[in-house]
Amino acid sequence: MNSDQPSRVGTLLREWRQRRRLSQLELAIRADSSARHLSCVETGRARPSRAMLLHLAAVLDVPLRERNTLLLAADYAPAYQESSLDDEGMASIRSALDTMLTTHEPYPAVVVDRLWNVVAGNRAMSVLMDGIPAHVLEPRPNVFRLTLHPDGLAARLVNLSQVRALFLERLLRQVQATGDAELGKLYDEVCGYPVVTEPSAGADVPATRPCPVQVPLRVRTPLGELSMFGTMTTFGAPADVTLSELGIELFYPLDEFTASTFRRLAAPPAS
Repeated sequence: MNSDQPSRVGTLLREWRQRRRLSQLELAIRADSSARHLSCVETGRARPSRAMLLHLAAVLDVPLRERNTLLLAADYAPAYQESSLDDEGMASIRSALDTMLTTHEPYPAVVVDRLWNVVAGNRAMSVLMDGIPAHVLEPRPNVFRLTLHPDGLAARLVNLSQVRALFLERLLRQVQATGDAELGKLYDEVCGYPVVTEPSAGADVPATRPCPVQVPLRVRTPLGELSMFGTMTTFGAPADVTLSELGIELFYPLDEFTASTFRRLAAPPAS
């Protein structure tokens, strides 16, 4: 290879190393290699083996989708398949997702992909999405659009400025950690949304009592203010790109009023 023309895989490895804020020596120590060899790989003077590429990707915590990109850049076949959730081989995953969503009722739960598009949700999610106009939900419902768009939940959030700051910080960290260009476009889009400032729509109202969650989700509804917090769950040790990018967000009530409201809404109508 011409040392004046770094290979594509070498350039990608250097970008991932710099994204993780590691020197060549630090990465070499973690990967049980040598800084000199890593330098040769990054500059194109040496071609890494398939096993070495996968090992370096694991040490750098590269997402599975981008590990395949590294392999392709070095003229190797991808190591991880990317399945559709509708594939026969994903039946057990669909079943697990259905179980998690259903058993979490009467509280809201949603499955999202790597771009925070809604893949599935349970019936309780309708409380949060009720009345959201179609243009906010198309082409697919997206958690960040749904929450921060002025025609979405933003107009109903009691603590909008807190939620907006938290969501933008979370999304920016993800963009920086993954280098995902599509996530970057989503971040730019939601950053550009006008902020709801009308007191009747989105002004922050302080909590009346101490809260164990730094930034709860406090939503005005016709039934009263619902206060919730969320937890994110992922699949352990995924070997499929699609599975590695799924997240399940489960919402829980922060007070008895919220809990009883969700229970009442989920109860079957009286005969």
